[in-house]
Amino acid sequence: MWNYNFFVYITTNPTLTAFYVGVTNDHERRLAEHFANKGNPDTHAGKYYCCNLIFYERHTNIEHAISREKEIKKWRREKKIELIKSINPEIKFLNDEIKS
Repeated sequence: MWNYNFFVYITTNPTLTAFYVGVTNDHERRLAEHFANKGNPDTHAGKYYCCNLIFYERHTNIEHAISREKEIKKWRREKKIELIKSINPEIKFLNDEIKS
């Protein structure tokens, strides 16, 4: 049986005023893409400079990860903040934490 890793993640801008919720199987590559898109008005993450990782959770099943991403996207801002603080109480940027 293969061991798969999928990550549901939340990024934000430097002032924590916008969130981006996504799913990926390669969080380092995906964060690099967010950084490359900074300022790009054609993408939500780019338009709002959401390239700072503040939350992630690992899943081994892509369907579960996608379902969780959709669930979180529907939440109000306050509930997202509660989720973020459950693993990152000070809402620190975690980009360096996920690098190998």
